[in-house]
Parts: sequence; C-alpha cells; structure tokens
Amino acid sequence: MIEELCCKHNDLTAKDIAKLKSVAENLGMIADCTGADIFIDCITRDPDEAVVVAQAKPNSQESLYKGSVVGELAYRSKEPAVLRTLDVGMPTSDMWAVTQENKNVRQNVSPIKNDEGRVIGVLIAEKDITDHVKTKNNLSVLSRTTEQLMEALMTSRHRDHNLPYHDSDGIVMFNESGISTYANPVAETIYRKLGYLDKLEGIHFSNMALDQVVFQDVLEKRQLSHNEVKVGSLVLNLKYAVMKNRDFNVSGVVMLMRDETDVKAKEKELILKSVAIREIHHRVKNNLQTIASLLRLQSRRVDNVSAKTAFSESISRVLSIAATHEILAQNGVDDVDLLTMLQRIKSSIVDYSVVGGKEVRISIQGDTFMCNSDTATSIALVTNEVIQNSLKHAFKGREKGTICVEICKASTCGNIVITDDGVGFDVGQVREGALGTRIVNSIVKDKLHGTLTTASGDGGTKVLFDFPLDEATSQDNPEYPSLTQTN
Repeated sequence: MIEELCCKHNDLTAKDIAKLKSVAENLGMIADCTGADIFIDCITRDPDEAVVVAQAKPNSQESLYKGSVVGELAYRSKEPAVLRTLDVGMPTSDMWAVTQENKNVRQNVSPIKNDEGRVIGVLIAEKDITDHVKTKNNLSVLSRTTEQLMEALMTSRHRDHNLPYHDSDGIVMFNESGISTYANPVAETIYRKLGYLDKLEGIHFSNMALDQVVFQDVLEKRQLSHNEVKVGSLVLNLKYAVMKNRDFNVSGVVMLMRDETDVKAKEKELILKSVAIREIHHRVKNNLQTIASLLRLQSRRVDNVSAKTAFSESISRVLSIAATHEILAQNGVDDVDLLTMLQRIKSSIVDYSVVGGKEVRISIQGDTFMCNSDTATSIALVTNEVIQNSLKHAFKGREKGTICVEICKASTCGNIVITDDGVGFDVGQVREGALGTRIVNSIVKDKLHGTLTTASGDGGTKVLFDFPLDEATSQDNPEYPSLTQTN
C-alpha cells in the first residue's frame, strides 16, 4: 500500500519507500507506547497537501478514528503541523488540527528523513483535543517519546549510536531472545544510578528487569504492559511493548523507562502542604467559633437591647468567616463552593440572629461555582451584613417575611442578589457612617473590585453586588448541581 500511494502521489525512490516501510513496521508498538493514534504522511506533488500512507491505533485505549484514513489527503489548512514539518524538517509539538473525520485533535509531528537527510515523510501522533487539560500535560512527553522511539528504531538497524541526549524516556530494546541490543543515553543514566557499571547492550532481560515482569510473558501478551516501581531511591514508570518485523512476526521487545522520582517527591510535598493547610483552616474555624461563643456568653450578661443587638451582629460576622474556613478545612484546597458557603451562613444567621419572634423565611438559590478563599470570605461578610440589615429593619410591623439570596454567574462576572418583601426604605436617607454600611461598601469596592446597587420601595428591597470572575474563580466544578435551600 505504501509503495502504491507513493507511486501515485510523489517521486520517492525505492530506497526511500523501503525506509518508510521499515518505519511502518513498528507503528503499532509506538501507538501502544504513546496511547495515541499514529500515522505516516508523505510528501505529494502539491506543496499544500500530504498523503496518509500508514496508520496504527492504540490497543490500550479507544482510537479517535472509526475507520482507516490511509490514502486520504492532509491539507495545510487543516493539519498545519504536518505540512510545516515536511517543509522545514523539524518536529512540531502540540498543534491544533482537524482530522479527515472532522475531529479536533492535537498533533505532534516528527520528520522521517532518508540517508541524504531529505524529509520523505512525517510520523504523526494525535490526541483528542476535548480532553485538553490532560492532553496538554502529556503532549510534550508524547512528542519526545515518539521522536526517541523513531531514532532508536532507526539507530538499532544502522548500528549508529550517535544519538542526541534527551531528558524524557529511557529506551532499551531487546531481541527475540531477550538480549538487549540498544539503550539510549537516558536508560544508561538510570541504570548507572542503580549501580550498573557495564554497558547495557548484551545483557539479558532477566538481569535488567526492575519489576516482576518476565520476558516470555511480555512476548505472549502481545500488548503493552505498564508498571510503576520503586527501586532504591528512584521511582520509575516502566512500559513494555512487542516489536514486529515487516512480516508481522515478533522481533523483540522495547522497554520505556521514565524517572518520576522528582515528580513523586513534589506530589508528596503538595499532599503534606494540603494537610497542613487543612489543619490551619480547621484551627482558624475553631478559634472563630470560640470567639463567637465568648461573645455569646458576654451578651447574656448585658441587659441593654442595643448592646445585645451589637453582640448578635458581631457573632454573625465571626460565624460568617468561620463558615468559609470550615469548608476550606473539609476540602483541603483554597477553593470554596459559593452556594455551599452561603447555605452555611444562612444556618448561622437562623441560629444566632435576633428576629424578634418573627417568622422570616430565608432561601439560598442559583448557580454553583468555585471561588478562592479571599473572595469567599468577602462575599460571606457582605451577604451576612445585608441579610442582618433586612432582619433588623425590613419587617417592622409584620409577623413574617421572606429573604431570597440568588447567585448568578455570567460570562465575565458573578453577582449576588439579595431581596426581601419588607416595608422598604428611602435609599437617600441611609446613614453613610453606619458600621454595616461602611463594611459593605468597603468590601465590595476594595476587596471584590465590584459595584453595589440598592433599590427599595413599598414592595421590598433589592441589593445587588457583583465581582469579576477572573479574580474570584479557579474552575467550575460539575459535581455540584444547582441547588435551592429554604428555611
């Protein structure tokens, strides 16, 4: 098939075509090792087109392709990385493309050169763009691994070991008898750290295996084997795959080694920091609750109504901050679900606010999204002040009422709307020097970098404040559904 397509689309020599065929023999192994769809594209007589001459799908996961695209064309407008590498002869990493089946992917492309150094084709590895976060983290390693595998395969055939040093995967190749025939510089370095003094070539697999894998088992499985092992002070990620020749007979095994010692050490450090941060938030929450309890005890010794009200407002403010730290202590991260936090605040208000025996219903509803702890604390204080103000003033002369807090998320900002169905008031007559007013205005302006709007009339009062999402949010959490809670 490769020869037929080359004769149709380009003027490659028989020697060039033979090299492409030798590369194609191990596409399946490369696909298994990288977990990506692998292709070989060749030059055509049109400078803006390439032709797919070989394809391999990974066994370890589902392919992005329903069928074969061998024989179809790749266009510069849809696969710029392919044509760029064919033009300049240099690898291209993490570039967007549209496949022949109209799927968005990220491509890593490495050149295939003939003995004269001319580019005759490219080796392409593709990953799904819809899993972009994970893809972006793995693409650079995928690109280097693919390129190294190609270099190793070509080197093992021509016995030319002048490979550049790479800082990604170590590669060791074994023949069908289990004798190592090639090791790249990364593998040599890893084994030297483990005390190996001899050159790795010529050593049997049984003397080099670092896990419980048996060479014959790898051959019989005919598929990738993946293990993480700890050897000495090193943490290694090991992969094995079977190599086949052009007749599809087993010709050996390739072992890929990645030193993840530093990565694991950093992961452990992050875990320890997360535990420490969680413990700090837990202690802060306990201290704030202790302060609230002391204030509550002190308020019981006071007979003055105004003083009791002041104590109650202070207790509510402290508990609003404590609610944020309680969630942070549970999550162990610096992100708070805004809806959950406001529900905690509502519970504190219901338990500790002075409502004069009135039946006041408070509801929390709207969108759910994550925000950082500083923003969450600011929102908690503002919301608490507005609700407390409604409880104190909105229902004079009434036996019952309703306060609704709604969270809204737009494309660039979030906003909180707090409404009540109370008696209303003249917005122009609000005392600017009041403590609650100063707290709300200062936090919205200086902390949230937002705006505050208040409207009031006979039908009740509506307070709205907003804040930019780029400063407030970290990421959406789809595990939280939109909720409505009333009391």
